[in-house]
Amino acid sequence: MNKRIYLSSPTMHDGEMRFVQEAFDTNWVAPLGKNVDGFEEDMQRYLGGDVYVAALSAGTAAIHLGLIILGVKRDDEVIASSLTFAASVNPITYLGAKPVLVDSEEDTWNMDPKALRKALEEHPQAKAVVAVNLYGVPAKLQEIQEICREKGIPLLEDAAESLGSLYHGEKTGRFGDIGILSFNGNKIITTSGGGMLVSKNEDVVKKARFLSTQAREPARHYEHKEIGFNYRMSNIVAGIGRGQMQYLDEHVRLKRQIRRQYEEAFRDLPEVSLNPHEEGAEPNEWLTCMLIRPDSDVKPLQIMEALERLNIETRPIWKPMHLQPVYRDADFIQVKDGMSVAEDIFNRGLCLPSDIKNTKEDMELIIRTVRGVFGK
Repeated sequence: MNKRIYLSSPTMHDGEMRFVQEAFDTNWVAPLGKNVDGFEEDMQRYLGGDVYVAALSAGTAAIHLGLIILGVKRDDEVIASSLTFAASVNPITYLGAKPVLVDSEEDTWNMDPKALRKALEEHPQAKAVVAVNLYGVPAKLQEIQEICREKGIPLLEDAAESLGSLYHGEKTGRFGDIGILSFNGNKIITTSGGGMLVSKNEDVVKKARFLSTQAREPARHYEHKEIGFNYRMSNIVAGIGRGQMQYLDEHVRLKRQIRRQYEEAFRDLPEVSLNPHEEGAEPNEWLTCMLIRPDSDVKPLQIMEALERLNIETRPIWKPMHLQPVYRDADFIQVKDGMSVAEDIFNRGLCLPSDIKNTKEDMELIIRTVRGVFGK
């Protein structure tokens, strides 16, 4: 059996253990402490001094709190990307609200601004928009921003997969009224599990910190006037994050290098394209994805099975939320007749191994195997 080649596994360095050990040595293993403060300061500095951040237990928790802060309540409607992981949409249902799912566009695979405009015309009472930067590729954020401002609806930017990406020179996570980040195990940096809520409005972040610590009022006794949550990041986990931040730029550089290797390797395969992005966008290339032309005899499953036989991990494209049984009753908005763009990408795409620890030999094996399926 060949060694396991992962899709995108955590990459640890020496710096993380120093912060974790310090937490143990000082007995600050409980939630909050120096590492939480330090991780927030590091991220705030990275994203720009005009934003504020709250370190939380998960990116999903950040979306949940973000929607609460934006005023979403039971039976409200929230517009959301359909082509995404379930965690982008599930917090809407946590609140008893109703997702209105929006199709993708072909330029970035992200929320189609035309479909968003149509969704807001058909659902004028919607309370928020959740736009995702899929696989690290920025959505058409300026268009989406403009539509939201025009309609007077707040934007939550789901940048869980796009930390380190730029859109017209600005870091993703900063474009919404609220942004969220994820540090789950396979993200560009990891804290094993964790996330952050981002906003240029300090009051929003103060509210997130308050709600994430059980909404305890500043009284000597335990006083609660609102329902809170146990969503704050722990001091141990934050220590891993502080160490990982030192290597964020290196991780992005290596992810982009993997993308370039695939581009060069598949240049002579007219049946193949990689996940696209707009001019002016600089994705972090968290995952490089392949799209196979509809008239090709090769299907994604054939490639995944060929790699699987060599103990190489791949992944299908996210199954769109409007095709998921749990969201079968949700309204879905598209502007293209026939099959949706999101479903077409799901049917024809796959995620290629994008682990920054892959050796030259690993990449050669992956590429040789994929080309072999195409008879090259």
